[in-house]
Amino acid sequence: MNHALCGLAGNPALPFDLVQRLIAVADADIAESLAARADLGHGQAVALAARVGESAVRLAYEGLLTAADIDPVTQPEAALALLDRQDGAPEWARLFAGDPDARRREKLAACPGLPDDVRERLAADPDIQVVAELALWTTADMAARLARHPHAEVRRAVAANEATPPDVLAALATGEGLPPLERCLVCDSEATPFVHDPYCPRPDCDLRSGASCDGSHESTAHEIAGQVLRNPATPVEALLRYAGHPSMMLRWALAARPGLPPETAARLADDPVPGVRADLAKNPAINDTVIRKLAADHGHDVRRALAHNPLVPLDVLSRLAATVKIGPTPLPRISAASPAEAEELSRSAVPALRMLLAERRDLPPGLRDRLAADPDAKVVNSIAPHPGFSEDQLRMMIDRHGTKVVAKVAANPDAPPALLEDLAGRLPPPRKALREIARHRRATGPALLACLTDSRARLPAARHPALPPRTIVELLAADDREVVEAAAANPSLPQAVMRDLVGRAERAATPRA
Repeated sequence: MNHALCGLAGNPALPFDLVQRLIAVADADIAESLAARADLGHGQAVALAARVGESAVRLAYEGLLTAADIDPVTQPEAALALLDRQDGAPEWARLFAGDPDARRREKLAACPGLPDDVRERLAADPDIQVVAELALWTTADMAARLARHPHAEVRRAVAANEATPPDVLAALATGEGLPPLERCLVCDSEATPFVHDPYCPRPDCDLRSGASCDGSHESTAHEIAGQVLRNPATPVEALLRYAGHPSMMLRWALAARPGLPPETAARLADDPVPGVRADLAKNPAINDTVIRKLAADHGHDVRRALAHNPLVPLDVLSRLAATVKIGPTPLPRISAASPAEAEELSRSAVPALRMLLAERRDLPPGLRDRLAADPDAKVVNSIAPHPGFSEDQLRMMIDRHGTKVVAKVAANPDAPPALLEDLAGRLPPPRKALREIARHRRATGPALLACLTDSRARLPAARHPALPPRTIVELLAADDREVVEAAAANPSLPQAVMRDLVGRAERAATPRA
């Protein structure tokens, strides 16, 4: 791989004529970068697909190739990509429905808007994975039909399809009104009873971990229940039976369902598995009684999850913040706090609660400035990236709290260039701050040069357009290939160097006499 050319291929400042010349010498790696260009035209896309056939799929998905540009016989993957975008010709679908390669039929089955006759043919495909793929993506009417399919793998896919009608999903949840299952992937290939070894050494085995069948197709039946539970189209009333199910995973999936009745939520709040209770704690469907019960739960993860519930009362959240390590993260209830509630939170005696409020980026100036002057460094660290601070305010944060807030101050979008230069030049180098400065839109050349000394800041600094051109050119010879690619993609790379890189590639591609 030529990393410099790959980076150059994605350089937004690459002139049109150099894009053309690079297409003419592109390999698969360079073509991948070229295909991602926002300014690539239709003619260039056609030329690139002709040069590197593999790029046609990406170009088709990007909408840069049309049906007139693709031959489905010689470019089947690109043709399938256009069908997936609903831009392919209907006769292509009929062609691929009879393709001897089952993988192509499977890809076709996932395409939307297929003609009715194609869907019918795929529904009767001899390869069960093709039928299952159709069941996963097809329309409501076909999903309802495939829910009665004798193979468990097909019903598993129907259960995951959000277009499946609610009454059909309810039937899959209860088993009522459906014919019994006759086959599954396990008994298709193994004598039953059979339990798949999770460390199966056979390289050609594609059974899922935990797969088993004793004649009842139990592992896939369990998966069908799990898919039904996770499908938002399933009526919640059909799922309540799983509250006392022996399977922890099914109870866990139920705990996250919206619209849980209070009695079911109360039952799950007593579940012996902390993970079930934790997912229940995040569920906006739980009422105040369950919330307060979970707030006293001995499971740390349960209480931490409860803090993320958008309906948790502020008095409960205050207790959670004082006792649970939530960390500086936006919480839904804090984000939805009214102006009066935000004012109250800013004056809380619990520093962690003030810190959580400081994570908001829409605070009014007065409240924002109060938090900037907070005596607790964690609060200031959270408020430091908030837009609207003056240079003096940002410097004051550093004067008061030092290295504890330097990185977050550097992340402030309004941090002026002079401040960024000062931070980058500190000794010892503030590593976390350098990583923020390397991505900062207002970073200057001197600040970015300092960022090059840090292994994690080096890459974004190499991409930054404010990096001095001479340094960008020097980085093209770096030992780190990612840095080379980033430098070549830098829009401040001199055009003379761009032309030289392309010229070298052209000379290398020209056969010697």
